[in-house]
Amino acid sequence: MTVKRHAVWTGLDPAAYAAHPLHTGERMWPETNCYVDLWIEVLNAFGTAPEAMLGFTLAQDFEGDQFTFFKVPLEDLESLYGIRCTELAIYDRVEDHVLAQIERGRLCLVEMDSYFMPDTRGVAYRQEHGKTTVAINRLDVSGRSMDYFHNAGFFRLEGDDFDGVFHRNDGPDDLPFLPYAEFAKFPSRPTEAAGLRKEAARLLAVHAARRPAKNPVAAFSREFPAQVAAVAERPFGFFHKYAFNTLRQLGANFELAASHFDWLAPDGSLGGAATHARRISEVAKSVQFQLARAVTRRKFETLATALDPAAEAWEALFAELGKRFG
Repeated sequence: MTVKRHAVWTGLDPAAYAAHPLHTGERMWPETNCYVDLWIEVLNAFGTAPEAMLGFTLAQDFEGDQFTFFKVPLEDLESLYGIRCTELAIYDRVEDHVLAQIERGRLCLVEMDSYFMPDTRGVAYRQEHGKTTVAINRLDVSGRSMDYFHNAGFFRLEGDDFDGVFHRNDGPDDLPFLPYAEFAKFPSRPTEAAGLRKEAARLLAVHAARRPAKNPVAAFSREFPAQVAAVAERPFGFFHKYAFNTLRQLGANFELAASHFDWLAPDGSLGGAATHARRISEVAKSVQFQLARAVTRRKFETLATALDPAAEAWEALFAELGKRFG
């Protein structure tokens, strides 16, 4: 008789889980965005280096009203780690689909409501409905319990929260729960370190060539004061959404880029690039505090030049990379 699996990795316990160093409290941005943070911890649990995937950060752009919500390309996951991730069609109960994949050793990534996730306590849990992505390692439907990767860690939810995330109490007139979902197929073992570093170096050159044609920090800087003046007219809670999608995405993106350079070149040959990337991150962090003061005081004049050091660091970063990649 075949024994059914209820977890992809059976040895993981949320109570004993140690987050990856990319999520330590000493970092400027201990959390980045739900998708990248999730993959950092999934790769950590798989026993490989998440730093290898971070070359894609070089392609971040200013999109007019926000910075790119940076995500690791699925083709990078495959070429680096041998992980194949693709969309999971939802045509039945979501938990049934997840169980079917777990039994095959596959990790499901599902968009769920942070209102029911206890790890967001104080931010969204039982306060605000929000879309976020989790990776489900263990699922016990009869016991109403789930272990999942989310943001900077590995957590458990159960009971009423389990019923909430899977919409088990919805009535016949409610819209069906049809979230976007993916599933990841893992190789039998992680890529060896030498091969991982070689492929990461190749991808870094690819993503450097995909950088924006014009300086995205300078483009944002030109729009920034007017955007903040408009934010000041909204309820204060809107400030957090604006800051998350602009300064936090910018700053977190380039702090990860710096970590990528440090990991890829332990000999220090990318030290200059790492310094410029961290400078962008530092400025974004500082300006986020200035943004809060400007909104409170309704004084926006100083914001016109606040991002200039980050724009200069972006130029210096790609000039440094140009010496290496042409």
